[in-house]
Amino acid sequence: MKQILKLTWLFAFAGLLLSSCRKDPDTKNLWQAVIPPAAPISDAVCLSGAINGTMLAGKTYNVCGDIFVNQTDSLIVQPGVTINFTGGATPVGLGVKGKLICLGTKEHPILFTYPGVTKTDAYGSNPDKDPALFGKWTGIIGATTCPLMVIKWTRVEFGGAAISSGMKSFTGSSSPYPLYFANPYGTFVLEDSWVYGSVDDPWRINGGKIHVMRNTFEKCGYTGGEAMNAKAGTIGDFAYNLCIGMATNGPKLSNINVLPGVPGSNVRMYNNTIINSGFRRAAAGRGGSINFEQGAAGMAYNNLIVNCKFGLRIVQNPIADTANIRYGYNWYYADSINVASQFIPSLSVSTAISQPNETDIPKPSTYLPAGWKVGDVYVAPASVLGINNPQFINGPVPMPAGLKLADISVVGTYNFALKPTSPCINAGFTGFTARADVPLDARYGATEITPPGKDIGCYQSNGRGNQH
Repeated sequence: MKQILKLTWLFAFAGLLLSSCRKDPDTKNLWQAVIPPAAPISDAVCLSGAINGTMLAGKTYNVCGDIFVNQTDSLIVQPGVTINFTGGATPVGLGVKGKLICLGTKEHPILFTYPGVTKTDAYGSNPDKDPALFGKWTGIIGATTCPLMVIKWTRVEFGGAAISSGMKSFTGSSSPYPLYFANPYGTFVLEDSWVYGSVDDPWRINGGKIHVMRNTFEKCGYTGGEAMNAKAGTIGDFAYNLCIGMATNGPKLSNINVLPGVPGSNVRMYNNTIINSGFRRAAAGRGGSINFEQGAAGMAYNNLIVNCKFGLRIVQNPIADTANIRYGYNWYYADSINVASQFIPSLSVSTAISQPNETDIPKPSTYLPAGWKVGDVYVAPASVLGINNPQFINGPVPMPAGLKLADISVVGTYNFALKPTSPCINAGFTGFTARADVPLDARYGATEITPPGKDIGCYQSNGRGNQH
């Protein structure tokens, strides 16, 4: 028996020695293992109809008819994917009843586009002839059953065309927006992405939890449209976004059509940069920068508002939730008397009852006339023009000679980060927090919930904030 035990021990020891000499796989980093994608989608055919699975990294997919994600299905889009909505005479798009997860990266963003269209990005180009404002494909349309839409490091271009009857029957929506989300119990994430061009709003949401950070919205809306048009119990954060050349506003929030039992709309809008917006808005008294409308609450701090038609609007009719709105430390710059005279919008011109806040820059007390009351019309003194230059590295401040305010609608060759000498640095307010309604998760939530920044606007001197 002893001999058997001895032999058993010798064999075990020999096996241990052999195993130590073999080049077995390293088990220390199993968490980094590449997991085969679920249900890879072929790029060899022109897509149409129901899809479910994974669009593979770096591949180009052509879409010939409306594509749909059914309620129990998911579409995952890996880094570097290009989706061309070629369609034909009838614009096509993507309808989502299930989940959509777009996981682009800074090095390899995803692209949703219509091929073969030339951008007309010259400053001062005629909007009546701009393909960005007329919609070449429908958009990404979430139904009321879509529980989760996550879009990271993704470009969405030339969307907003009319929805087909097939898409309407699938989603129940007739909304022609490049991005649309309609589940009041769902979650919407838009991070580090770009939306270029739209007929109306580039992004509309009817309720749900949102995390919208570090994005760029360019040249959106022909005669109307805001960078964010949120309604019906939308809660969350809209921060570090660059909005340039919007037809109407940067972010707009309302509580209209909220369902019973759904929390009222409440969004914290902070550290955004909003430039030359509000000048394609057809209706009088509308447009400009930030709007709180019917029953909406929230915050607006540290926003950099340059040459916009109106300053922050707290709408009187139907009235916003004025008891639960906080704002201040917003930076205004104007090159015209008309713009400076609407830093605080008047009631008769824009139905606004915005209160002056002495933490804003410039201080309202330096330009409001004696005896001014909330809602009154005023004419700003010439001394307010051109002051408080934010000192972009390269931007339309002051306005280039020969151009109108409406002519600046794209980033183009501009760089809206701040020079080291900018007075916007260290001028922000950090005495509040993000709502953070969406949890942190690299795939299914927020990658980073960037807290309020010490610098005004979406670009921070410490390298955080907008990364475009």
